[in-house]
Amino acid sequence: MNVDPELPSLFEHHRAELLRFVTARTGDVAEAEDILQELWLRAGAAPAATVEHWRAYLFRSANNLIIDRVRARRRRELRDRTWTESLHGVAFGMTEIVDPADAPDHAIEADQEARRLAAAIAALPAGARRVFELHKVDGLSHTEVAARLRISRSGVEKHMAVAMKHLRRALAD
Repeated sequence: MNVDPELPSLFEHHRAELLRFVTARTGDVAEAEDILQELWLRAGAAPAATVEHWRAYLFRSANNLIIDRVRARRRRELRDRTWTESLHGVAFGMTEIVDPADAPDHAIEADQEARRLAAAIAALPAGARRVFELHKVDGLSHTEVAARLRISRSGVEKHMAVAMKHLRRALAD
């Protein structure tokens, strides 16, 4: 197979733009990196004579790989849901899936974990706690939190970093 000798330099030239493109569509940098690796392999297998516009080819191929992954994820979720329903008796007329886990033990553990988390949140510095609660509990974006508290977005990010570091330490004990 005759591969275009300029492909490596073309790929590197467009790599940052491709990474932004794929990350914006997947929402995950690690998955975007995986897709770019697969794209590199696919582009390397394309005969040079059949590709006239490499940039368009790379972006179209990246988009196709994203679509393939979304379809595969949907198939996997459907397969898993079908398996779970058959395992737990939904196919036999039951209307709810019963959790086979030992419920009292899990309820006690969940309650203890919730108490530890609440105590850790209460122990946060005041600014970090306000930012954490507005962002994680109330669901506001960093920009919305910044506007509500009249601080910079960078300030919100710093408060979140402090809160997450504190909570990781508190919950790891």
